[in-house]
Amino acid sequence: MTRTEKVWKISEVNSAVRELVENSLLPFWLRGEVGTLNVHRSGHVYMTLKDTRSQLRAVFFGGAQQARQMNLKVGDEVEVFGKLTVYEVRGEYQLSVRQIRPVGLGDLQRRFEELKRKLSAEGLFDESRKKPIPVLPEKVGVITSADGAAIRDFLQVIERRFPNMHIRIYPAAVQGNGAERQVAAGVDYFNRINGADVIVVTRGGGSMEDLWPFNEEVLARAIAASEIPVISAVGHEIDFTISDFVADMRVPTPSAAAELVVGKREEFEQHLDRSEKDLRSSIQFLLQEVKMRLDNASNSYVFREPVHLVHEKQQYVDEMSRILSNCIDKKLVQVQNQMQLLTNRLQASSPAKKLKDCSNELSNLQEKLYDQTKLNLNTHTAKLNILAGKLDTLGPQSVLKRGFSILRDPQNGEIITSCQQQTGKKLEATLADGKLNLKVLQGHAESSPD
Repeated sequence: MTRTEKVWKISEVNSAVRELVENSLLPFWLRGEVGTLNVHRSGHVYMTLKDTRSQLRAVFFGGAQQARQMNLKVGDEVEVFGKLTVYEVRGEYQLSVRQIRPVGLGDLQRRFEELKRKLSAEGLFDESRKKPIPVLPEKVGVITSADGAAIRDFLQVIERRFPNMHIRIYPAAVQGNGAERQVAAGVDYFNRINGADVIVVTRGGGSMEDLWPFNEEVLARAIAASEIPVISAVGHEIDFTISDFVADMRVPTPSAAAELVVGKREEFEQHLDRSEKDLRSSIQFLLQEVKMRLDNASNSYVFREPVHLVHEKQQYVDEMSRILSNCIDKKLVQVQNQMQLLTNRLQASSPAKKLKDCSNELSNLQEKLYDQTKLNLNTHTAKLNILAGKLDTLGPQSVLKRGFSILRDPQNGEIITSCQQQTGKKLEATLADGKLNLKVLQGHAESSPD
């Protein structure tokens, strides 16, 4: 032995073997019988797989729950999918399992995938053909086992959230040979008698074999042909069946199906309650606003002292007349000054003809000025008279002169606008020339015309 020869450690050998083994084979399916089985409390499964000649160690990390669901035991024939690895501590190679299934499940899975591809190619899974679930179903048809846990869970949710919901149950086998035809017959029954607004096809969880009726083509086509929307609630959340894909809606559990059917109704009622509250608030706000405007109008100075409004407008007319008169006087003064200026100029120039011409022109200007001033005065006076007439006609005093009166409650001064609830009250009537104290013997309300 020379010094250049490498001396290997056991860990180095095991590591090299591990690298060779794990890199030489891709993950693969393996069939065998369970020889030994240890479901560890850590959640991992340690077992030995064997055939008639050999055996192989296997470990399924985190597979304890699935092993319990499968009721896995020594002697079961299984198919596992995994990758060869080497446990370096003991220098043993083993199969690291990723999936496990009973023998025969592979055939079911292949049938499942083939039917799924076939129906998908026909368009039975397309979203465009799915019917909407009704918002307020009056009748709900449920197809399931009459004594199963699924119907109990469904009815418990309905009873808790909406006790008076109309539920019609079509009892059918949901497991075993022929179950798919019974469920399909239920779908056909509800469609034939128009006995439901929505159909729920449901059962609890189970193995792939237990759920297989819901993967049969006859049931898938019955659901696809249904005129009534269908909800599929089969198995648990991790379970998927052909019925789930072809139904109008898939929910994970029977309880979720009940919550979906009832929940939409509750949401609609809550929306109606909110809308009613919003409408009441809006109406109350409008009533308060109108009442405030009415109170402000009834307390307005115009309604309390209507004659004062006429006096105010008359004062405005007088003020405008005074301003117009001042403007005319000012204009006359300006004209007189111009006349005086012209006179002075004429006097400064001695030619008699020019003086005579200027005198004639001055006379003409005086006459035009007088006519124009008189015309302007008449025009503005006429406009003022028209405005005064309109004000007088529109004023409350003029209305009172035509035979109308204003009724008030003498206690609070409020104006009376309705004959309702006035019988026996003492009122005060304002007329054109004074006031009357009245007592209401009887009030009659006239109905408004259509």
